[in-house]
Amino acid sequence: MATYKHIEVPAGDKVVVNGGKLETPDQPIIGFIEGDGIGPDIWKASQFLFDEAVRHCYGDSRKIAWMEIFAGEKANQITGSYLPEETLEAIREFELAIKGPLTTPIGGGFRSLNVSLRQLLDLFACVRPVRHFDTVPSPVIAPQNVNMTIFRENTEDVYSGLELESGTPEAEKLAAFCKAEFGWNIRPESGLGLKPVSEYGTKRIVRAALNHAVKHGSKSVTLVHKGNIMKYTEGAFMRWGYDLVKEEFSDVAVSWEDCNGDPGDKILVKDTIADIFLQQILTRPKEFDVVATMNLNGDYISDALAAQVGGIGIAPGANINYETGVAIFEATHGTAPKYANQDKVNPSSVVLSGVMMFEYMGWQEVADTLVDAMTRTFHNKTVTYDFARLMQDAKLLKCSEFAKAVADNMKACQPVQA
Repeated sequence: MATYKHIEVPAGDKVVVNGGKLETPDQPIIGFIEGDGIGPDIWKASQFLFDEAVRHCYGDSRKIAWMEIFAGEKANQITGSYLPEETLEAIREFELAIKGPLTTPIGGGFRSLNVSLRQLLDLFACVRPVRHFDTVPSPVIAPQNVNMTIFRENTEDVYSGLELESGTPEAEKLAAFCKAEFGWNIRPESGLGLKPVSEYGTKRIVRAALNHAVKHGSKSVTLVHKGNIMKYTEGAFMRWGYDLVKEEFSDVAVSWEDCNGDPGDKILVKDTIADIFLQQILTRPKEFDVVATMNLNGDYISDALAAQVGGIGIAPGANINYETGVAIFEATHGTAPKYANQDKVNPSSVVLSGVMMFEYMGWQEVADTLVDAMTRTFHNKTVTYDFARLMQDAKLLKCSEFAKAVADNMKACQPVQA
């Protein structure tokens, strides 16, 4: 076990990967990052619920050994770095971490910490399940029809950070090269960026989506792209995705063109153009189950779908490398600094990300208990301000009070002793 300067490792055992499978001990050490802005408020509420759910299901036989690791403003205050190297080392060593939102400046300053974590740890799959909870306010008529899991490629596309600022010698040099070598006429004073999409990156995200579909009995996997315009990047994503179906999944999946839309008992793999998809998730969301797409599309799609079921305040997320087992589960919203330290904001994004974490760990009973208790809490209309202002006869709760209400509703859930 490594020695860390600022991280205190608690008593407990490591989660390990053996033969490609995650093995979770009874007292796993799991890293957590509080986050910036509202992060400490929603993390405190979430950690309380995680511990209560584990206790409810397993009594004293299992327990999380929480290990604080640092990123963001708190990390900078303690270590002088917004993303210390020892934080990355600890996540690699202990496999799992969960985090609140982290500050990202717009238009300048340091690069997104969320993107940095994903790329430096090669967490290639951003996984975002989207579903509706009864009574949660929604802008659409039938939000219950939305039940999808998005697999967003995390390491390529325009998020790669391969950008040059307008007016710099580097940008002018690249523009001149493109003119000389390819005949591309780029307007003067343009900012430039590259959009890499590789066969390797494509196939591993589509593979992850297909494995998820097989495991969960899904009916379809949809490849979302803009290949009608970007033929050699997004169009290639579609082609490589279909190639993978034939190469590795032909016994359980079939592409639309190979079955004329009738897959029998196999998973149907189809594709759609991104702008059409954003219409169809409003007009016929039942037609989509698992979705695989690239980085930028996945960002848009995840937030658009979250809005249909109550907003990103209730949207969970995970960043996973299915090859190494390393995973970070995270709130998908921002830091909302104007609400910091007010005990006000909905903690559901972190809580439901924790549900994903417990499922990943194999502690399904804990995940089910949290979902059941949250469902009961929403149904009772005992909610935080973001939902209370949109509901009739709702009881307004603080962040910590909402957590207490969810914990109280666990009593109606059947405990399962390990």
